[in-house]
Amino acid sequence: GEQLAAFRTRDGQAYVVDAYCPHLGANLAMGGRVTGNCIECPFHGWQFRGEDGKCTSIPYAEKVPDFAKVRTWPSCEVNGMLLVWYHCDGVGPTWAVPEQREIATEEWVFRGQTEHFIKAHIQEIPENAADTAHLTFLHGPAILSGTDLRYTRSKLWDFMKHIWKAEWQPEPEPNKHCSQLLLKHHATVFGKHFSLLDLTVSARQVGPGLVFLIFEHAFLGQGIILQTVTPLEPLLQNVVHKIYYQKNMPAIIPKFILKAECIQFERDVTIWNNKQYLPKPLLVKEDTTIQKHRRWYAQFYSERSLKFMAPEDLDW
Repeated sequence: GEQLAAFRTRDGQAYVVDAYCPHLGANLAMGGRVTGNCIECPFHGWQFRGEDGKCTSIPYAEKVPDFAKVRTWPSCEVNGMLLVWYHCDGVGPTWAVPEQREIATEEWVFRGQTEHFIKAHIQEIPENAADTAHLTFLHGPAILSGTDLRYTRSKLWDFMKHIWKAEWQPEPEPNKHCSQLLLKHHATVFGKHFSLLDLTVSARQVGPGLVFLIFEHAFLGQGIILQTVTPLEPLLQNVVHKIYYQKNMPAIIPKFILKAECIQFERDVTIWNNKQYLPKPLLVKEDTTIQKHRRWYAQFYSERSLKFMAPEDLDW
C-alpha cells in the first residue's frame, strides 16, 4: 500500500523515498527528475536529497526549513535488483541479502523472467517449500499436461511422471532468517528412468520474500532463478522469477527451464488464487514440516503486523 519513488543520482547511487512531496502532495515519481544527487518535485521544484531525504532547495523561497524532508527507505542493490527493507515497526535492516558471485562476475547472464499476480496470503507461497506431500500429487504429472488442473492427470500424459525428493530445514544462527530446500528431480517415461531430466535444485529462502533457486544439471550446466514475492495490498502478491544462466550455454536451455518452472508454478497459482489461508490447519503426522515452517516464518511478524480479518457478518 505504500507509494515509493526510486531514482539513481548522478554519482550512480540508487535511493528510494516516499513518493509524495511533503509540500502539497505531488508524486515525485510522476514527472519528477534527478538533479545532481536530489530528486526534484514536478509541481514546485522542491529538491530532496536521496541520502537522507532532506530538502536542499526551494526555487522561490529564501530559506529551506530544517524540517522539510521526505521519508527515505533503506535499500540496496544486489544481484541486479534494487531491494527495499520494510518493517512495520520502523526497525532498520537486521540482515543483508547475499550477493550471488556468478551474477556479479557475469559468469551467469540474465535469460528472461516471468511475473504473476497472486490473490493469496503472503505466507502461502514460501510455505510451499515445506509441503512435500503436494509435490507428487500436483507436480508429478508431466509438464506436457499443462496448467489446467482438470486435465493434468489425464491418461493421455500418463506415460511420463516427475519424481521429486525434497528436504526442507531452517538455518541456524546467525542465519535464522534463512531456510534451505534441497530438491532432487528425475523423470520416468513409460516407467523407465529418463536421466536427461535429472536435476538438483538448491532453494535458499532469504527472509520472507526472496528465494535463490540454484539449478545443477549433469550436461546442461548451472544457473539460478531469483524469486521475489512483493505484497501489493492485503491478499495480493506480485511474484517475479528471473533466470540467470551460464553464458556459454545456448539461451534456449535456460528459457526451457524457466518455461518448465512456470508451468509447475502456475499449477500452484491456481490453488493459491482459490484457497483459504487456515491459521489452524488440520494436519497429519506426515505434515510436520509445514508446522515447522510456520514456526520459522513467524519471526517475520511483529505485534503491529497487519492482519487480514474476515468480516464476522454482512451488515452494512
